[in-house]
Amino acid sequence: MLNFYRAASIVAGPAAGALLRWRASRGKEDLSRLDERFGRPSRSRPFGVLVWVHAASVGESLSVLPLIERMLDFIPNGHVLVTTGTLSSARLLRDLLPEGAFHHFAPIDRPDAVRRFLDHWRPELAVWVESELWPNLVRDTHLRQIPTVLLQGRMSARSYRNWRWARSLIGPLLAGFNQVLVQTQADAGRFSDLGAVQPVVTGTLKYAGFPLAAKETALREMQSMLGARTRWLAASIHPGEFETVYQTHVQVRENFPDLLTIVVPRHPSTAFELEKKWVSRGLSCSRRSAGTGLSPETEVYIADTMGELGLFYRLSAIALIGGSFIDHGGQNPIEAVQIGCAVITGPSMFNFAEVMADFNLSGVSLSVGASADLPEKVSELLSAPEHIVSLAQQQKKIVTSKASVIDTVFEALICYLPTSE
Repeated sequence: MLNFYRAASIVAGPAAGALLRWRASRGKEDLSRLDERFGRPSRSRPFGVLVWVHAASVGESLSVLPLIERMLDFIPNGHVLVTTGTLSSARLLRDLLPEGAFHHFAPIDRPDAVRRFLDHWRPELAVWVESELWPNLVRDTHLRQIPTVLLQGRMSARSYRNWRWARSLIGPLLAGFNQVLVQTQADAGRFSDLGAVQPVVTGTLKYAGFPLAAKETALREMQSMLGARTRWLAASIHPGEFETVYQTHVQVRENFPDLLTIVVPRHPSTAFELEKKWVSRGLSCSRRSAGTGLSPETEVYIADTMGELGLFYRLSAIALIGGSFIDHGGQNPIEAVQIGCAVITGPSMFNFAEVMADFNLSGVSLSVGASADLPEKVSELLSAPEHIVSLAQQQKKIVTSKASVIDTVFEALICYLPTSE
């Protein structure tokens, strides 16, 4: 099947190029760096050892930042090339990557683009994060005998069912990795069944991620505007969850008339339509990107700017984690817990099964089974601020106790890290 996929990607090559250019015309790709998506570099290869880390998007990129620093400390005069496929991750990494590391857009999975990319960069080690495995890119890296490691591999039950129908495609890819490190025992069983050789359970590096930052000036400004208002945060909310948040605000407001709901949409591009819809239903809304600020009459503050989630976690004692009331599997709850929020989740958190299992075992899970139960849970928490603080401390203690996962992962990686050229 790999040969069939390769042939199909060649045939579809012109269409893929046209799609990228169309996306760039609509601001979904960086037009000034579009050549990178075709494997054409925008800078020279640095002299010396180069480790290549591929992460799909923002969450995966942030989770490996501490590991990248460890690798750079270990490799004298070495460099780390980080590839991602999204504009949002590129913008964030521009300011967050340590000295010695740099970002490049991942090439599209077309043989000519992959060849140009690998010809230029010639990494000594390739590290894939989680589960974005592009067949041509992985296969050609293996054929060049570049050592490859899959980090914090994750495979949901749904993905596993789908991949079982394409074993002849994924099997050779997984078998070619020198090492496969996965998050849970369930992941290990699924990866092994599909062809990975002796996957090792290490947990998720997100436990060891750096806390999300916030600008002090922005924090002080927001605290001044908020004062002592009762508030809660709905973070990384998907369009399919907007109605859940709306109904929760309306019902909780009956008990807390000064309630402010802060909504961080998962996709900032949805914020304008969200504001328009809720205003038409009688809510007073303010959108951060519009610069309208907050007034005592504002009921909903839509935080639709990039890279400020750390700011809003610092402004609310409780945070609803988005992606958990739809069949998405939840966004990252660890980021909120690290900053001191008590996190509430819906029933769909399979992306973070390990975290939720730890919370359940310790009796500090704030999971609700259905969207209709959310208003009661939020009201209950807002009525007991001391209880919120206690729960947040207990959740944070669990997350902190798992931070040593970075040591486990680095120990597994160290035998593949070159120290000099």
